[in-house]
Amino acid sequence: MGEALNQIATTVRIDEEAALAARAAWLHFAGGKTQGEVAEILGVQSTKAHRLIAKARSEGLIRVFVEGPIAGCIALEESLKQRFGLTQCEVVPNIDDGPLPLRTLATAGARYLVNLIQSNRYQMIGIGHGRTLAAAVDAMPTVPAGSTKFVSLLGGLTRRFAASPFDVIHRLAERTSAESYVMPVPFFANTVKDKRVLESQFGVSDAVEMARNADLYIAGIGEVDRKSFIATGGMVEDADIDQVIESGACAEIFGYFYDPDGKHMPSPVTDRAMAPRLADLKSHKIVALAGGTSKTQAIRAILESGLLFGLITDEATAKRLVSSKPAATAGGKSGKTT
Repeated sequence: MGEALNQIATTVRIDEEAALAARAAWLHFAGGKTQGEVAEILGVQSTKAHRLIAKARSEGLIRVFVEGPIAGCIALEESLKQRFGLTQCEVVPNIDDGPLPLRTLATAGARYLVNLIQSNRYQMIGIGHGRTLAAAVDAMPTVPAGSTKFVSLLGGLTRRFAASPFDVIHRLAERTSAESYVMPVPFFANTVKDKRVLESQFGVSDAVEMARNADLYIAGIGEVDRKSFIATGGMVEDADIDQVIESGACAEIFGYFYDPDGKHMPSPVTDRAMAPRLADLKSHKIVALAGGTSKTQAIRAILESGLLFGLITDEATAKRLVSSKPAATAGGKSGKTT
């Protein structure tokens, strides 16, 4: 009994410390108070105020968005817009390196989602999934969604009906308290027949219809290899990936595959995708969040396809995209409306 009480007391102390750290961080970063002023307001020593603020930062309680133009990135944005017919483009400076600059992209994606919600411009937003989008939602602060609603554009389970760690719709609902509609089916059905059965189920058919009527689609872009999200996430079998690779495809968006020139590559794998129709992709505004060395070719291919209305990417990837060989034609959705 005494041990249980000690555990409860320890938990309470930990919770109080976390709350105090959050309060200290709020006073310092949002309120503009010095550490000395924070210490005085909270009734603690200055050294403890410093420790509390450091604790809040290290535990991810602080999410800072920096607003303002960055000349080099703006030039890259304009180049990408002109070359690929984009209406929206945001390029952000790299704050981490590696084949996938996840921290950079997560920060940029989180800021975009927050601004999108606060603008109250779109009533229904369709959301894809993947590592980058999941990281962006995790980096978001808690923000009330108001009248904005979200719907999953893709099945969020693996082929064995296990939960995907990169299905973002639940995390988005937690961050925003928005009405969010999930598609509780695998990303890829086992067969085309199974897909038809799943699409006809009560709830799933409603989610499909809402996805088709969404005002905006937000997507990730995947490369086509054994290390891709759909392969490592258990969405498809190795034989499926091999089949897509053999077709010449190098990029994936919403379960559709494209070759390096942006040409759509029909595939039996796509036929089983619990995803919007190709006609839906062509008629909607699609903003993609993607970047990294390993994904540059895939991003370029999707840009060449003309599907994208907007792109959010990192500076290093943008430089590679603008320095690549120009396409014979550039599509884009600069004049498209939903």
